[in-house]
This record gives sequence, C-alpha cells and structure tokens, in this order.
Amino acid sequence: MLTIDPKEVKTPVLHSYLLGAVAPRPIAFASTMDKDGNPNLAPFSFFNVFSANPPILIFSPARSGRTNTNKHTYENIKETNEVVINVVNYNMVNQASLASTEYPKGVNEFVKAGFTPVESLKVKPFRVKESPAQLECIVRQVIELGDHGGAGNLIICEVVMMHISEDVLDENQHIDPVKIDLVGRMGANWYSRTNKSALFEVIKPLLNTGIGVDQIPTAIRNSNVLTGNNLGQLGNIERLPTQEEIINYKNSGAINEAFEVFGTNKNKLEEQLHHIAKGLLENNKPEEAWKVLLSIHH
Repeated sequence: MLTIDPKEVKTPVLHSYLLGAVAPRPIAFASTMDKDGNPNLAPFSFFNVFSANPPILIFSPARSGRTNTNKHTYENIKETNEVVINVVNYNMVNQASLASTEYPKGVNEFVKAGFTPVESLKVKPFRVKESPAQLECIVRQVIELGDHGGAGNLIICEVVMMHISEDVLDENQHIDPVKIDLVGRMGANWYSRTNKSALFEVIKPLLNTGIGVDQIPTAIRNSNVLTGNNLGQLGNIERLPTQEEIINYKNSGAINEAFEVFGTNKNKLEEQLHHIAKGLLENNKPEEAWKVLLSIHH
C-alpha cells in the first residue's frame, strides 16, 4: 500500500491524490456578482450539503495552486455575501467546464460558456437557466484555511430559495436520479455520470436494528461466494427466519433442484445455495436469501 505523508509531498501531487481518492464529488456551479453588479460563474467540486434545518451548503473556491491568488467567486462573495449554486448535469458539463477558464476579472462567464442568466427571487446573482436545480443562498460564514496556494476557503451558505425543473421530477414530485442525470468530478480530467446503469440501491438501516455481521453463522460469513456487500445485506435483517418459515420455503420447491443435484455432497450443496442466495441479495431479497442459506440445516 502506498503511504503518503501530506507534509512530505508537493501540493500539486497531494491535490491529485486527494481528488482521485475522494470521488465522485458533486459540482457547485456558483453564480456570484461583485459590488458593481458584474456577474461571475464558475464550477467548484469541493462541495456538498451539510444540513437540512437550516439548509446549509458548503463549497470551497480554493486559492490557486499556481499563482496563490483567490478566485473571483471568493472575492465577489466577500463583497456581497450572496451566491446561487446551480447543479451540473450531463447536458451542460462541457459548458460548465469551459466556465472554469481563468478569464480576467469582469469577463462574463454566462456569455463565454453560453448559459442563460435568470433573475433570482431573493438574491442578486443570476441563476443558470440550463441547470435542473438552482439554489439561491446567502453566505453565513467564510472560513479561510490558509494563505498558501491550494488552501481552501469554506463558503458556508444558507439556502433561501430553491428552483427545480419539473423535467427531473417523478410522479410523486421527487427528484428522479435518472432524469436529473447529474455528473460528479473524479481525478484529473475524469467525470462520472449518474445514468441508470450506474445507479444502485442500498437499503438504509433506519427503521430496524440489524443483527450485524457478527451474528451470521461462521460457514456463511466465511463463504467463498458471498461478498462483504452481501454480508452487509444479511446483517441488516432484524431477525432470522423461523424454522417454520425455512421449512415452508424449502417445501415450496424453490430450491428443489439444488437439493436434487447436490444433496449427497454437502460442500457442493452449500456452495450452490450460496450462489442462489447471492442472486437473491443482488435483487434486494435478503429475507429470502436467509431462508436459502439456512435450508441446508432443515
């Protein structure tokens, strides 16, 4: 394993490793305005949401690693304490990247990158019409992390108005992750895209207390077939199936073929049952997977 002491490598090298390891990162496409009303638009991938009540976003327009100067976004925020954070989806990612060009102060990136400015309701900076979600914010605090190149400036923002395109909503008025088609920053020139093939669900342990991986029988926990993800799914079950449930499942005929083919070879049977259970887990059916795994003992 490569071990790195941040104090012993140059900032550009450390920056590269950090961005490659902490990814994908959402993109804050930040629209600001200076005290004279000149607009600015720039993307930042040091960004996330940190609170819902109050609604707080934080992004960081870091000091330039080449010139040790601050971004125009940072300078504008220090003057006005307002920003609009627009999210970036696949349809606009190349334009958003173009807006990251270090144009001289006063150059309008809305014009340079070909975006449409829309007036905000509660703050002065414009929204980006092409963005599927636009968040008007007031700046509550700025935390400067250093005065050397690469040092971050944490912009702590409170969302005072949100605008979400109806094109990305489902029938319940929730944001559809496929329709919104967001992108995330990886290392170097790489991005990721949240298209359908890249999406998967993980059932959160919110309403139940899972038994935990430590309560899974050793033969299952040490399986050569089941992965750590599979064990996590099995450990998220609040209770194991009863003997009656296991017997009823076994008698249903769902796994008859496995017992008929491998019934005389316990090791082969166990391996086959693990494969069946793995398939069920991949389809988010942990309760049924448990019945399969425990059927060998009934």
